[in-house]
Amino acid sequence: MSDTLESTQSVETTTVDIPANPLGLNTGGGSISKVSPNLSAAELPDWAKQATDILAELPAYLGQIYQNNKSAVLTLGLFFGIIVGVKLTLAILSAINEIPLLAPTFELVGIGYTSWFVYRYLLQASTRKELTDEIDSFKSEVLGKKK
Repeated sequence: MSDTLESTQSVETTTVDIPANPLGLNTGGGSISKVSPNLSAAELPDWAKQATDILAELPAYLGQIYQNNKSAVLTLGLFFGIIVGVKLTLAILSAINEIPLLAPTFELVGIGYTSWFVYRYLLQASTRKELTDEIDSFKSEVLGKKK
């Protein structure tokens, strides 16, 4: 014989009222209505009006964020621009490297130009002085003359 125990458990359920703003956050006076997936024809113009109002205020809001955080926004933009530029440069170089005989040709050109530069400017003291004069001249053109 097997004994079976039957037990009944009762579960109490309670309802909790949650306030509309449980965290007490300042919502700025605006109201956001819930959009149900089954919109009736009467609710659609109201929803569209709210969406266009939000989109109309978006440029002013983004402009305010930019004015308040101008240096941070510019720094982030420059940072992402540099990342995109480096990735683009690497992609172009890898595409060029795939062309047959082009990579070895560029290497030969680089070796040849480096050899000429060393022979022309770095072997003798007078040519090194000429190179430093040219660099100083270029710096003064770009940065302005020293006072």
